Amino acid sequence: MPPRLLRHHLTSTFTSTPPRLSLYFSRARLIDSLRFHLFTSPSLPFPSLPSPLDPITASHLIRCAPTPDSALSLFTSLPLPSPPPLPLLHSLASRLAISARASALHSLLASFPVPPSPLDRLRWFSLAGDLPSALSAWESLRATLPRGHPCTESYNLVIKLYVSNQNHSLAVSTFRRMVCEGAIPNSRTYTEVISHLVKSGFVEPALEIFRLLPFMRIRRTSKQYNVLSEVLGSSDRFDDLRILIGEMGYDGMLPGRQMRAAILKMREAGFVNETDDYVTDLFPNNQIGYVVSLDNDEEEDGESSDEDVKGEKQDISKGANVKLKPWMNPGAIARALEGWDAREVSELEEAKIVWSPRLVCKLLRAFKQPESAWSFFCWVAYQPGGFSHDRHTLARMVTILARHGKCELVDRLLNKVRDEGITLPYSTVRLIIDFYGLSKNADAAIRVFQEAEAACGPVPKLYQLLLYSSLLRTMVKCSRGHEALLLLEEMIHSNILPDIQTFAGLIEYFAGIGDLKSVHKLFGVMRQCGLKPDAYTYGVLIRAYCKINRSMLAVRVFDEMLDAGLVPDKATKELLVKSLWKEGKMREVAEVEERCEDVGPGDWPDSLPGHAWTVCASDMKRVYQIYSGCFQKCDQ
Repeated sequence: MPPRLLRHHLTSTFTSTPPRLSLYFSRARLIDSLRFHLFTSPSLPFPSLPSPLDPITASHLIRCAPTPDSALSLFTSLPLPSPPPLPLLHSLASRLAISARASALHSLLASFPVPPSPLDRLRWFSLAGDLPSALSAWESLRATLPRGHPCTESYNLVIKLYVSNQNHSLAVSTFRRMVCEGAIPNSRTYTEVISHLVKSGFVEPALEIFRLLPFMRIRRTSKQYNVLSEVLGSSDRFDDLRILIGEMGYDGMLPGRQMRAAILKMREAGFVNETDDYVTDLFPNNQIGYVVSLDNDEEEDGESSDEDVKGEKQDISKGANVKLKPWMNPGAIARALEGWDAREVSELEEAKIVWSPRLVCKLLRAFKQPESAWSFFCWVAYQPGGFSHDRHTLARMVTILARHGKCELVDRLLNKVRDEGITLPYSTVRLIIDFYGLSKNADAAIRVFQEAEAACGPVPKLYQLLLYSSLLRTMVKCSRGHEALLLLEEMIHSNILPDIQTFAGLIEYFAGIGDLKSVHKLFGVMRQCGLKPDAYTYGVLIRAYCKINRSMLAVRVFDEMLDAGLVPDKATKELLVKSLWKEGKMREVAEVEERCEDVGPGDWPDSLPGHAWTVCASDMKRVYQIYSGCFQKCDQ
């Protein structure tokens, strides 16, 4: 075919292809009509359906079903190929697990054409509350990793399962096992720990752990805020709730619907100004009841909201006047808009979606390309209906741009923030600095740091420490170690003392480039700040000496470490032994082996993986002591 005709053929083929959003909206209309039927006439036969029904639509219908029986009925009546597609089977398994239908779940899993993974089985059985089956799936998962440990999420699921079965000591021991085996607890882990403590009546320990999380560089989640605000509101602890809401503003969290009752009680108690910012988002329009699907109710922090959705559906089923909230999948809309094609944009305009800050944030989060996210961000600000960007949508957009190194656009948005008097969450400023470390934009990070107060208002001492730590980390990522040392001096002169994680990160960087003079200087500064080296920082110095074939100096550090009551991890000890052996120091090898045997491993690891810049062993141990101490009292 001649090139000219080929171009015409390709153009006509492209233009004849229907917009992806047309397919999405037709699918959404079908899902909404069937959801309405399921909620209003569940006993009547389903209306006529297109055959074959695409698996995506079928999967979303299963997830939207109000009861497990209606989900099963829908599954058997849908025109589907044989065997049914795996995504549909997974959706039905999740729906049955949420409803604790363990026997039906077992029957369904037996019909899978391909056995589900041990992690999927663990997830479903833990949701269903089937303890024996969940533990069996966990052991199967562990058997596939004989030399390592399972993923962090598997420990989280087991902890949650033990909590739901009132096995408090086993939940605590699973957390300990997780740390000792080398898995790194994440935000979900601490959500389970905090929820466990609150449900068991230990509110103060839960708050103590919650307040430790920023020091451990752990991101606090909306689920944690929801759990704590609910218990503080129910016990009329409004001063503590006011502080919690203030911290939520620093973290840039949108309030969840679970906070409604607490916010109402707080306003009735006279805290009106403190709650004004959340009223519009939590109590829109005329307070009608509505039904949500799992796709609609995705948490901002990515945490599962299955229990929340189940509770909403139970509450709604009691009411007579029910209005279905239109089904919406922000991820599918974002995928259709990637590239910002004019036909897709026109389709979106015709849909006349009512935009809210929460919905815009979800859509921005779902874009893969920063250019598409920016085009949508600019487009939505000019749509009819009165939408205007707030601190949450601005924060989401500016972090997306920073993550991809779009410094010029970030500066434009920050200037807009300052000009309009909008204050960004503190966490956003810190994220920008962290992301500039990934894109090696040290100068831009310094500029954002210097203008932090103009962007987010006065910064408390704790958050100043974390901002400095993020900037120091960005500086060394950009190979600007000398400037990092000057910044450290500035930090100390400002009476903001670095924590052990910050020193560990700097020591690791300078040891990695062979600058042992700076390493020794940092050890001295650390001691002047009243901090003692921990096992991780000692280990960094031992590895640095071994790297330059100075194993006897490494032995001195090793002896000092043991005298301080600390034990090196297995990898550090083996490297030291190997270096001594290589240099023919047989007597020293025997002494190292003997001293390690005499000390032996403790009940808690002195050094944790991923320690530099993030969490130190002492903070993790403190969390465990708080957590375990509460349930030791119960066992006595």
